[in-house]
Order: sequence, then C-alpha cells, then structure tokens
Amino acid sequence: MGNIEYSEQEVLRRESLVKLRELGIEPYPAALFPVNETAQSIKDQYDPEKENLQDVCIAGRIMSRRIMGAASFMELQDETGRMQVYVKRDEICPGEDKTMYNTVFKKLLDIGDIVGIKGFAFITQTGQLSVHAKELTLLSKSLKVLPIVKTDADGTVHDGFSDPELRYRQRYVDLIVNPQVKETFIKRAQIVATMREYFNEAGCLEVETPILQSIPGGATARPFITHHNALDIPLYLRIANELYLKRLIVGGYSGVYEFAKDFRNEGMDKTHNPEFTCMEIYVAYKDYIWMMEFVEKMLEKISLRVNGTTEVQIGEHKVDFKPPYRRLPILDAIKEYAGVDVSGMDEDELRATCKKLNVEVEPSMGKGKLIDAIFGEYAEKNLIEPTYIIDYPVEMSPLTKRHRSNPALTERFELFVCGKELANAYSELNDPIDQLERFEEQARLKSKGDDEAMFIDYDFVRALEYGMPPTSGLGMGIDRLTMFMTGQSTIQDVLFFPQMKPEKAVKKEEEKEQ
Repeated sequence: MGNIEYSEQEVLRRESLVKLRELGIEPYPAALFPVNETAQSIKDQYDPEKENLQDVCIAGRIMSRRIMGAASFMELQDETGRMQVYVKRDEICPGEDKTMYNTVFKKLLDIGDIVGIKGFAFITQTGQLSVHAKELTLLSKSLKVLPIVKTDADGTVHDGFSDPELRYRQRYVDLIVNPQVKETFIKRAQIVATMREYFNEAGCLEVETPILQSIPGGATARPFITHHNALDIPLYLRIANELYLKRLIVGGYSGVYEFAKDFRNEGMDKTHNPEFTCMEIYVAYKDYIWMMEFVEKMLEKISLRVNGTTEVQIGEHKVDFKPPYRRLPILDAIKEYAGVDVSGMDEDELRATCKKLNVEVEPSMGKGKLIDAIFGEYAEKNLIEPTYIIDYPVEMSPLTKRHRSNPALTERFELFVCGKELANAYSELNDPIDQLERFEEQARLKSKGDDEAMFIDYDFVRALEYGMPPTSGLGMGIDRLTMFMTGQSTIQDVLFFPQMKPEKAVKKEEEKEQ
C-alpha cells in the first residue's frame, strides 16, 4: 500500500491475517452473526438461582486477555459495556483438533479484534458474572494497535487516550477506549428527541429547507460560496434557515421547525465550528414574551430528561434551568456592567464610548455592532444563570418587529448561560416595507466593508407582501445546548467529527517547530 510504514506490531498483525486465511478462517466473514444479548442485558437479566440465559450470543471487541494453559479469560466490549468471557480449550474445540484454541485464540487473535461468542451466563468462583464460551467466531481482525488505557485500584487512569488532537481526529478510537465519551452523544440524541416531542406536542411540523441558497439570509455571518455548474450560478451554503421557515408561515402553517446544518465561514475556537446544528422554530400568532415561557419549559424538560435534575454543573458553575429566568434589557445590562448609558447615542458617540471603554472596533461597524461590542466586552461574561437579554436596538436586529412601546427598540431576546449565547428569538418583523428598508441599511453596511451584513432578499420581501401573521421565532444552537447539558467545555467534545486541519498541514507545522 504505497509507502506506508508499519510498526512492528502492525506487521505482526498482518502476518496473523495471512496465517488465519491459510488455516481457512476468513478474518472478515460476510455471514450474519445472530446476537441476542448485550453485556448490559446479561447483567440486568441473569439470575444465578434460576440459571437462566443458557443460550447467549454476544459480540464485541477484545479489550483484554488472560491466557492460562487450557483455559483463559478475555474481556469483551460492546456498545453497552464490558463482559468477561471464559474460554476453555475443550469447549470451543470438542474434537481432536485444538487449532481454534491453541493457534487461533492464543496466537493469532489480538486486543481490538471483534469476535462473536455463543455460550451461557454463569458466575465464576470469584463471583464474577461471565459468559462461558461454547463457540468463538472471528468477525473482524484489527490491524491497528489500540491504546491501552489502564485504571489502577485508586481509579487513576494511566496511558489514557487524552490528546485532543488525536481524540477529535480519530473519534472511532476515542469511542472505543474512552467509553464515557459515548454518554455525551447519547445525551445529545436525548436532547434532540426531547425537543422534537415538545414541539410536536405543541402542534408544530418538522420540515426541511434548502442548504444551497442563492442568497444566504437569516443571519449576519460570512458564508461559504460554491458554484452550480448546470445553472452556472454561485450558490451559498446556508448560514441560517430563518427566511425559508417564515415563507412557510406565510404559506399557512401555524408552526414549523427544523434541525438544520448551518455553515459559517468564520473563526474556529472552543465554542465555534464552521459547520454546526441549529434548531429554528416559528409559531404564528405568538410573540417573544410567549416564546420566553415556551423556552423555559423546554429547557427544564430537557434537563430533567438528560440529567434527572434542573441543576447542571457547567465548568465551575452550577446552573439551574428551572424557570423563571431573569429578563434584562440590553441597554440596562450595559449600564449595569459597563457603567455607561448608551441609549440615544449616535454612531460617532458610540465609537467614542468604545474608545473610552477600550473596546476594539472596526471602521465598518455601524450602531448595532458597536453596541454589541460593548455588551460583549462588559456584560456577557457576567450572565451565568440563564438570563434573557431583551429589547435590542433596531440597528442590531434587521429581521425583528419594532417594540410595541418604543420604536427605537425591537422585540427580541437572546438567552445567555455561563456567559455564552444559547438562543436568539424575535417577535418577527412582518411589515414588508420596514423589512425592505432594514435590508437596504444592511446593504449600506456591506458597501462599507461589513462582509457579515445581510444580502437583500427581494423574494422574501415579496412573500411578506402577501401577508405573514404575527409570529414568534427562535433559533437555538444544539451543539452549545449539548455542551451545557453535558458539562463539556469545548464544542469539539459534542461533535463526533469536528473540523480539523488536514493531517499533512499539522505535520508540516510540527516539523517547522522542530
């Protein structure tokens, strides 16, 4: 295989592969293996007094072996955990030919190989629940050497597979040797399932909208761009699905939601990945006040389902998702944490205030981004308990309905937890004339160099001209929600396969450093 260099252990495993075939044993058989139990189901069901589970068929990966003459033990790992297996030579080789035990099991099988066992459950003399093997079948030969993670009597882990670069790049190995990682992704699935149940019970319909879009709308972000050969036009990977979902509200659905893969061509850090999952939901005849209560009840339900309590440990903070959550206007938050009143300031005054507060800004920033910069620098980090930041200035919210009592503000909230934004919601703007003016202001910002400003979506404006009912909308990042609910500190720990630099680029950087 080209110029690939194998370690000594990898060479030995390949030699074992050849010897197995010479013995007439296919290392990668195609036949079905009739698994009927798992490690956990055996633990749950076995009753030594009844001596049940006498026809057990399990499969898994060999994680350890103790060879002892004519009888041996090995530990098998499947999706549910580990199970000890007792292998006796004369049981798996009842005839004169002892090759399966003496040669195959003792010499040609390795830790990491996947095998199938047929036998029965029993308790060993030392009190260990085990499976007594009657038949052993090789199902897949492992050609790579697994990292051996050892835990001593005190619970201290030695030789752990803990390097983040390797764990994220080789998630398949991470899942094998660090079983606790599986729990995070099981909880992620439970979070999504709970949200679906909650939305469906509320009468909302799950839908799908385009990922390839001619205009990337619904958020202020830098998009990925590609080209469609047949149509000979540029297309963008969606940065949000908002405008399509609101078109469906125009079309007559009373509530729609989507778990969407979104893409933003921006920086990567512990809380951002260029590809991420966002849930957006839109409900007709509701407003942002209704949505706050709707979200509180949902998060309480999720926390109880996933963790059995509303209190979750997130880093050094214990956060309680039990409603109600604090509601704090953004201008009041800036006044509280930055000590300045920015309400009524024009762009020049805001820029001067940023300079006074040592907040870094760009020349392309308009009023909305300047206010957001001050808020981000001074207020966000203080919002530990779930907190709704509400009533954003109109310049910060191009798709949001103006506030019913103050037209300089909008009916918008963002939910913050542990200093990070978790959700963004509006009373949706449904005035087509106002919406076009907001888009035109975004175009002005884009002409000044703001490459995150929105495009003008004339078709969306046309949809609004047919009439969209009063609507409340919400966007929530599933990756970040999973981080909070599982106590993980980086987004990479809740994504099976986070975006990484190519291995060749990493190796070149390492060579330069040396």
